[in-house]
Amino acid sequence: MTRANQHPLEKIIESRIAIIDGAMGTTIRTYGMKESDIRGERFKDSTKDLLNNGDLFSLTQPKMICDIHRRFLEAGADIIETNTFGATSITQSEFFVDDPREHGGRKDPEFYQKIIDDPMLNNLAWEINEQSALQCREWADRVGTATSRQRFVAGAIGPLTVSLSNSPDADDAGFRVVTFDQVKAAYAQQVRGLIVGGVDLLLVETIFDSLNAKAALVAIREVFDLDGKELPVMISAAVGRGGETLISAQTTEAFWNAVEHVKPLSVGLNCSLGPDLMYPFLEELSEKADVAISCYPNAGLPNPLSETGFDLGPQDMARYLGDFARGGMINIAGGCCGNTPEHIAAIAKALEGMAPRQLSRHRRAA
Repeated sequence: MTRANQHPLEKIIESRIAIIDGAMGTTIRTYGMKESDIRGERFKDSTKDLLNNGDLFSLTQPKMICDIHRRFLEAGADIIETNTFGATSITQSEFFVDDPREHGGRKDPEFYQKIIDDPMLNNLAWEINEQSALQCREWADRVGTATSRQRFVAGAIGPLTVSLSNSPDADDAGFRVVTFDQVKAAYAQQVRGLIVGGVDLLLVETIFDSLNAKAALVAIREVFDLDGKELPVMISAAVGRGGETLISAQTTEAFWNAVEHVKPLSVGLNCSLGPDLMYPFLEELSEKADVAISCYPNAGLPNPLSETGFDLGPQDMARYLGDFARGGMINIAGGCCGNTPEHIAAIAKALEGMAPRQLSRHRRAA
């Protein structure tokens, strides 16, 4: 049933399968960037390698990032993600702060409190989020206007390099390197930067540690309440061969039970094992959840000998996602690692005209 305050994207996913974009990191690699390219003038004196810090390209190579957004949009994406998968002060610290373990120390809550309080890291994380959101916003609006079809910007909120669920110390199971409040603070800053940059919704994705994700979701709720602005939230987990989140080992059903209270726009699976091995877990989630279902898997398993680093080509992904659609399981579809604009174009073409998963039969009466 259409509601007066229904978000435009919600209207779309009730009538057709919406397309989300592919892998930013995979596509960046096709541009042949080198260490000097990511450093630019601004970061030329950094003491640690930066090339794997793909979020930084939004600041040093904005034309390339915008070109990638354009290509995904022209491939048929309704939703494009900001280049902010690791744009928290905690994750950025891996590239800009010396590891105390190299000098006989250890990473612990005292170390991460300094990260949370570090002005340089805070300013950098904010700038990446805001600028990436602005870049996405510009191209979503530009292509949306040119095609007379609204496009949406999802603020990508990825996992961290630390875990709230597990101890890294085999001799101390209760030890955690970071606290819940520290993780929440880092995510809250990211959320605010994305909102200021103009995102349409927030996407907590590639969840393999459910407690980290819980901190992100609490941060989102607190930002909404404190700042007086609320956006739709999408939630997407990564699972292993048994269908459990990779660190916290929640089953698909348990994962949904843990996030259901957020009342997300969608819940789904991404990354993980590739589409062929994802089917039964997506099917279970589709049966349990009473919101839209998203699915954007890796292009198969990693293969360093393949052109994209993953086994499956565009037509392979189109076939698998088509199978998910024919099974009545998805409302939002796309690709994660290994999926280029060519993959997304093939997926969009394959799903054109196919019916989305019906939401009405899944939604319980209020």
